[in-house]
Formats: sequence, structure tokens, C-alpha cells
Amino acid sequence: MNSIESEEALMQSSLPRLWTWPFIFLILGNLFTFMSFQMLLPNLPPYIESIGGSSLQIGLITTMFAFAAILIRPFIGHLLMTRARKKLVIIGSISLLIMTTLYPITQIVVVLLIIRFIHGLAWGWSTTVNGTAAVDLIPRRRVGEGMGYFGLSVTVGMIMAPSLGIYLYQNFTFQLLVWIAAALGAVALILLSVTSFVTPESVYQNQKQPPPFSFVGSLVESRSRYPALVTFLNTFGYGAVVTYLVIFGNEQGLSGTFLFYFFNAVLATISRPITGKYFDRKGPWKLIMVCSVLSFIAMWILSLASTNVHLIIAGAIFGIGFGSMMPALQAWVISKTTTERSGIANGMYYSCIDLGIGSSAIILGFIYQFVDTATLFKLSSFLFILVLILTYMDYRKQTDPWEPIH
Repeated sequence: MNSIESEEALMQSSLPRLWTWPFIFLILGNLFTFMSFQMLLPNLPPYIESIGGSSLQIGLITTMFAFAAILIRPFIGHLLMTRARKKLVIIGSISLLIMTTLYPITQIVVVLLIIRFIHGLAWGWSTTVNGTAAVDLIPRRRVGEGMGYFGLSVTVGMIMAPSLGIYLYQNFTFQLLVWIAAALGAVALILLSVTSFVTPESVYQNQKQPPPFSFVGSLVESRSRYPALVTFLNTFGYGAVVTYLVIFGNEQGLSGTFLFYFFNAVLATISRPITGKYFDRKGPWKLIMVCSVLSFIAMWILSLASTNVHLIIAGAIFGIGFGSMMPALQAWVISKTTTERSGIANGMYYSCIDLGIGSSAIILGFIYQFVDTATLFKLSSFLFILVLILTYMDYRKQTDPWEPIH
């Protein structure tokens, strides 16, 4: 064994333990939470349309949900500064389960919009507290690697669940789709209920003298604004895929749309340990720049796809690119702030995801009146170039070597 290998082995042996049972259960619980939610995401617009909803109401399904999730997160971020994690995690999981089961009870569009708004509040609550709980369970020296693994639960849920949900909706009934989503939510609740969580000492100190609440102060973590902006642009580009991939497959006569999702998830999973460790050693900049280029290439391959092989290639490249970027961005956002404000930073990260996908659905929906889906993919690809440029600009500003906050 040479000196370099010996040094790396010594570094690995001195690292604090990452894989604990609470962390494993939290990852699995969060995976089922995202699966339960993401199954419904692409199917609510056609369902609203099928029961007589107008084009405005169809658009509001996405917009109201994103607005509700963003609205609740400042309050949750403040609570996370003063409350233990376990109770907040369970409240979020129960709320999501209840709201999921309410969709089949009525076909009145206005009532469904109200349910969707409340569902958005529950989603904003749950994603924020679960992500913050993960930060508390991960040693600071391994935050990139740990959030990379935790991010798998988000990425796999965002990638696989919409395809499964579309299959159930097209081949069975909306009611069956909802009950399967609820069953996944129940599994998530069980896993999260048996999980133990670490609450930072600063939270208990703040319970005695809780900091004053500020909506803007709890919505935005100023030190993390830059990577949050990059996150918004990244998910705006992804919005074209989650919204129009199935439509594109139908237009092109491609039967293997699910292959894009499948290989996306597989390559995202395989690459995650490598990219997470690279983040902890070198920082986010070069990793995100490379991944943004890969995402750009994947979008163009997808836009030109005429066979299922093209979908496989595009999905694999996108899985490495976008799949590695999301946890890297989350770790970047969190690493810019302090432990006690990690809940606020985490909430801002998820708000940027919801805002990116939500605004993408509205803007691309308008553009779709004039162009085909392949063109939408090409236009969206340039968001990843913008991500590359902004990341490079921040990289050039760095004067000190990368060193995560301890």
C-alpha cells in the first residue's frame, strides 16, 4: 500500500460513523413519503380536467400547492429552532397521510383545490422537518456524503413515483391510485415513528428564550441565498421532464418512457456515494459544473430521441447529472449556515424546488401553445447552462480552500 492509499485509509478510519439505524429508517421513511406524494403529482391535472375543471383550475392545482408549501416553511423553520424533532416529523407524516386520503371524497373542483392547498401546507412541513432531522443525524464532516444518501430518497421518489402513478391512473382508477399512495404514506409513518432523532442542544436553549419570529427571517437564510438560487434554476429545468416526458413519449410513439425513469434512478443511485465523498473533499463547485453539463447533454439527447435506446442513454446521463446535483445543492445550502439555522436553510432549499417546478409548469404551459415538447426540452436545457455559469462565478470568488462548517 503506497503512502496516498495509507493516508486515505487513515482518513476513512477517523471519520465519524454515518450509517446508524435512525439515519437508515429516516431515509426509508422519507423515500416512502416522496413516493406517496409524487405518484399523485402528474395525475391531478388530468383528473381535474376529467371532472370538468377549467384550464385556470388545472394550473391552480400546481400553483396553489407550491404557494402553500412555501408559505408554511418559515413557520416550520422557526419551530425547528425551538422544538424537538420527533414530534414535528410525526405531525408532518400524519398530516400528509390524512390529506392524501381526502381526494376521492368529492368531485367538486373548488373543494379539491382547498384540499390541495392544505396538502401543500403538510408537504412544506414534512419536507422541511425531515431534511433538518437528516442534517442533525449526519456528522458535519460527512455532510456531503450523508445528504447525498438522504437525497436518494428524494431523487428516487421524484423519478420513479410519477411513472408508477401514471401507469396506475391510465390502467386502473384514480381512487386506486390514491389508496396505493396512502398505503405508502402509512408505511412512511410507521418507519418515522420508530426512528429516534437527535435534537441540537441549541434548540433546548432556545426553548427557554425563544428567538422572535420573523417571516422573512425564517423564509430566507441570507448566507445560503446563492446556492438556493442555483437550486431554483436547476429544478425549473427539471420541470419540463416531470411535466412533459409522458406526452413526448406519446407524440414520438415511444413505448419505453419508463426506461428513462428507471435508468435515471439506477445511475443516480450508483453515482451518489462517489459524488457525495467528492463534495466533502473538494466542495460543490466543480461537481455541480460537471453535472450541469451532463444534464444539458441529456436534455438534448432526450429532445432528439426516436428510439427507446435514446431514452435509456438520456436517462442514464441525466441520472448522473441531475441526480448528483440535487443533494450537492442541498449540502451546499446547509453548509453555508449554522446548525441552529439549518432548518431555515433546509426549508428555503425545498421552497426553491417547489417554486422552480411550479413556475416551470406555468411558463412552459404557456410556451407549449406555440412549440412542441422537443423544443420545450431544448429550451429548458439552457437553464442548466445558467446553473453552470452561476456556479463558476461563485467558484471564482472563493479565496480560501473548501472547508465545511464544523
